[in-house]
Amino acid sequence: MTALHLWHNATVCTLTPAPGNTVPDSPAPDWGLIPYGAVVTEGDTIRWVGAYSDLPAQYTPSAGQTAQPITAHDLGGALLTPGLVDCHTHLVYGGHRANEAEMRLQGASYEQIARAGGGIRSTVQATRSASETALLESARKRLLQLAAQGVTTVEIKSGYGLSLESEARSLRVARAVGSETGLTVRTTYLGAHALPPEYAGTPHEADAYIDAVCTWLHELHAQGLVDAVDAFCETIGFSPAQTERVFATARALGLPVKLHAEQLSNQEGAALAARYQALSCDHLEYLSDSGIAAMRAAGTVAVLLPGAFYALREKQLPPIDALRRAGVPMAVATDHNPGTSPTLSLPLMLHMACTLFRLTPLEAVLGATVHAARALGLHDRGQLAAGQRADMAVWQLQHPNELAYWFGNLPCQHTIVGGQVFHPAL
Repeated sequence: MTALHLWHNATVCTLTPAPGNTVPDSPAPDWGLIPYGAVVTEGDTIRWVGAYSDLPAQYTPSAGQTAQPITAHDLGGALLTPGLVDCHTHLVYGGHRANEAEMRLQGASYEQIARAGGGIRSTVQATRSASETALLESARKRLLQLAAQGVTTVEIKSGYGLSLESEARSLRVARAVGSETGLTVRTTYLGAHALPPEYAGTPHEADAYIDAVCTWLHELHAQGLVDAVDAFCETIGFSPAQTERVFATARALGLPVKLHAEQLSNQEGAALAARYQALSCDHLEYLSDSGIAAMRAAGTVAVLLPGAFYALREKQLPPIDALRRAGVPMAVATDHNPGTSPTLSLPLMLHMACTLFRLTPLEAVLGATVHAARALGLHDRGQLAAGQRADMAVWQLQHPNELAYWFGNLPCQHTIVGGQVFHPAL
């Protein structure tokens, strides 16, 4: 018999659909707040959510010896929300790129740094040089820092190895940190991130490398290391035609796709990704109306990455109003990486999504819960409702809009992962 747990004396933010809402998977038009609320969990699943005064008799701690035993947890009047979902990170890498940040401050562009041998290639060299143990230790530390701020589910991309051996190692590390910590980690193969140095100067260099990327995908999939496939479709990355070859390989293997799309220019990558029913398109500063329409038709999530926008001092805003009017779900993520978004605070990204992109606080929080989960193909989390996974965050806050208000501090008291209190040891 699985133990029951009662989490009570909290303001419960459910983010569940309002009564009468018949749109499938539609989030609430408000916060779904329950003052003096309670949540009952059994194992890793939520069984009941509501006002404590409405708690069914079988879930009361004094229900009697014949009732299933239940453990009560008094949350002391805290705010209880779904666990946050960081749906776009690059947590596994070696070294850092603080020197490039200084170069940007002196006027160098992202593209200039990349074409001079910096950028992704710089991190590839450091990652290849690092041991698997060192990569595991650094990735674990970063993951626990995210967890300390309410994150219970994380996507981790490869893409800093750019060889079969190094990509496999990065994906193994991502799997391992999820297993060791108990947090949910979804792995994404990003072999088509940049052209590695050994292919530079060879005939048809980019096409030859894409051949290798597709071949490696078969091997990595056979090893059980890949949950999704991504690519960097950009003038300094790979063309739409090359990206489509990667997507076609992923589809043949039954793997979902995602895309770094329209970050620096409009390559119509979003429309391409939508043709493959992409889970998400990410960045999107130069997204076109046709791309928005394609994403809407495909049910593709728009992942906004304000950290990279901020670090690169971009001027072109993602088309938030157009996405909103079209009803395209918008997620928010850290895009943690050593070059363009060296942050490990998803709440800070919620603040930036509001201040820089003009999302409402509710949109931002939905973007790090319901919509972020959808961007990973997960429909069992992001809301507090019966049947959902028991991933929750406990905050010393009065209202969930404060998640997008405060910045530079850690208001998360602790998280509950799979129905168990999670205390990250940093």
